[in-house]
Amino acid sequence: MPRRLLVPVAFAFAAACSSIRYDDPGRVETLTIDYGSTDLQTLSAEMVDSLIASPHLNYINKPADDKRLLVLMGGIENRTSEHIDTQGITDKIQTALLKSGKFRFTAEDAGQDEIGKQVRFQQESGRVNEETARAFGKQIGADVIVYGTLRSIEKGRGRSLESGGTKKEDVYYQFVLKLVNIDTAEVIWQDEAELRKTERTGVFGRSS
Repeated sequence: MPRRLLVPVAFAFAAACSSIRYDDPGRVETLTIDYGSTDLQTLSAEMVDSLIASPHLNYINKPADDKRLLVLMGGIENRTSEHIDTQGITDKIQTALLKSGKFRFTAEDAGQDEIGKQVRFQQESGRVNEETARAFGKQIGADVIVYGTLRSIEKGRGRSLESGGTKKEDVYYQFVLKLVNIDTAEVIWQDEAELRKTERTGVFGRSS
């Protein structure tokens, strides 16, 4: 085989091969500069730590024996230019807060829809014993609601003689989360988490 054909054949053979392996989900992910799993974990963890440690949550005096705040997890508005599933952020935060043992959560919209279907089934289908059928009007009202905003600022510089042919991209993420007293609309707690990622792409590839 002529030498000039060896390189294309080698590349074609490599492209035809594939492999799959498990990896540590907590490993820092740097495949691209876009929002990724490490960003989700970092931003969520910072907010959870801040919220659990906040002394401001003692502001609400609960007369009941169970002093845990009953929380409604609201939405997170995505104001970035990327398509980001912010439900993943709220799920991550809610899971960690529940595990802390300091918070309770009431069902969000999706859960309320499922509850509504089930209550109507129990009340209207005729298949459920009336003595055990659940009814509307017995839910416990949430004490507070948590909601937030995720923003990004993106900057870039193309290749030039001054940059030595290197292209640079920079993205900054700001995540703001608030906890509000439903009775008074007072913001009891608020914090922000920030991330900045930079990517440089040279003539022969990229570097972070």
